Amino acid sequence: MAGTALPTDNLPKTAPGSFGRQKLVQLAGRYSLSAIGPIATSGAHFAASLIFLHRMEQAEFGLFSFLLVIVPFGLSISSGLLCAPLVSAIGKPGTVGEGERAAFRAVNRVFALIVGLVTAVLMYTSKAGDWASVLLGFYGATMAMRWFSRSNAYYHSHPLRASGSDLIYSVFLVAGLLVLMAIDQLSMEFASCVLLGSALLSLLPFGWKFLRLQLLPLEKNAFRLYGPIWRDITRWSLMGVALSEITANAHAYVVTFFAGAQSFAVLAAGALLMRPLMLVMTALPDRERPVMGHALARGDIKSAFTTMNEFRIASAVAWLGTVVLSIGILVWFPQLIVRTGFDYREVVVVVALWALIVAVRAARTADATFLQAACEFNGLARAALPAGIASLAMTLVLLLIVGPVASLGGILAGELVTSVNIFALMRKWKRDHA
Repeated sequence: MAGTALPTDNLPKTAPGSFGRQKLVQLAGRYSLSAIGPIATSGAHFAASLIFLHRMEQAEFGLFSFLLVIVPFGLSISSGLLCAPLVSAIGKPGTVGEGERAAFRAVNRVFALIVGLVTAVLMYTSKAGDWASVLLGFYGATMAMRWFSRSNAYYHSHPLRASGSDLIYSVFLVAGLLVLMAIDQLSMEFASCVLLGSALLSLLPFGWKFLRLQLLPLEKNAFRLYGPIWRDITRWSLMGVALSEITANAHAYVVTFFAGAQSFAVLAAGALLMRPLMLVMTALPDRERPVMGHALARGDIKSAFTTMNEFRIASAVAWLGTVVLSIGILVWFPQLIVRTGFDYREVVVVVALWALIVAVRAARTADATFLQAACEFNGLARAALPAGIASLAMTLVLLLIVGPVASLGGILAGELVTSVNIFALMRKWKRDHA
């Protein structure tokens, strides 16, 4: 992958070598800037989940928790369908790269509509109500548009726009829900309005010029230009994302549809403490992937490896901090996540299982992001296939034989299989290229 210098070449890089105090400070500063938006979003979702947990019926809390699985799944599909393949435009002539970006915009418009429709149907079949399902469908579509916009901002060296979008979404979401609580009008419908309004406002930082491109008539031959991208990259990246979703969240769909939203509520409550870290781990690759991609485009494999190692260290520190905080909450403030009707011991077991699951996921995220930057989508998809099958099968068996909490064991097994396969793929890439 060869190319000329690009705008993101001036992103902060850390020279290879041992990690001294100065390097750790630089690393902390870099990831603090990169993670401020995802942390704000995850914090807002955590606060919203606490509000739903303590101020709504258990089934309604389960429905909103299910929503926070459905929509992030759509965002993950967006990453595989659009965001990760943006790497393919790196290093290409301007006209070629712009043609590919026009194709991405066209596909994103259709995809956002699909996300909205699927979200509305799933929420309706889960008994969310007519109006709430419609509003949440528009919310899902808007969030898909926002996710693509964030990735574009990173690839064009505008990280502050992405962070600004995250912050606006977070502030208005929490503020809106607090207002509903204050006037005693917290309901499925009004909460859905707040979610949709926050998502719409979060599009503003990307600017009218960019948003106008999303609304103009489709560029001529846009879908035709996407054909080669689909053939060479997207079908594999999309397959990998879909299988990873099955591996990570099979329990949500299986438990909700077989045992009901009320049973999923217990798993969702236990997952609350890990959810901020999971969201950050989902969002940060969109920041780090272009950094690695541009390094690989100019043949600087050493810098790409350095970024990967820094990402791995940051993930480990974030996981450790989350676990320490979770233990403190469970010991001194259990009432935050253990509402009336929940078994405290069950919630503790769920938190412990999620901590293990996220640890395995965090350990491989840096390697997976590097392989995406290297356009190894075929190998990543093949690595996820056995894990998806194992996760779905074990989750269903454990749910039917033991119960909802035990179903998380299937997720853990799938994550372990995925990680082993990705580490093997990374070793092969190093042998072939480094």
